[in-house]
Amino acid sequence: MTDEQIHVEVAYAREHAQALLTVKGPSGLSVAEAVERSGILDRFPEIDLKVNKLGIFGKLVRLEHVLQSGDRVEIYTPLIADPKQARKERAGGAAKSGRAKESAEAGST
Repeated sequence: MTDEQIHVEVAYAREHAQALLTVKGPSGLSVAEAVERSGILDRFPEIDLKVNKLGIFGKLVRLEHVLQSGDRVEIYTPLIADPKQARKERAGGAAKSGRAKESAEAGST
């Protein structure tokens, strides 16, 4: 086993509070270990690693994923609304108010 140390960041954001914490650990450090070492779970007790998804630079990863130096572990908050359903509701509202028709007519001239 090597004594090489890696540096990673752990990020979490809510509407009125954000945290970006630097973690130093041994080569082979997992996502779960980095989150634990960061202390972010004490700072934001609402984080539940069984519920919140995690990623590295926007790509979802599992808790056992082994980190590389320079990685940023992102803890994602659950979505408030399903994006697909929200788009449908917005489109339905635009159709009822006539905006969808006006937009289509403007595009055909």
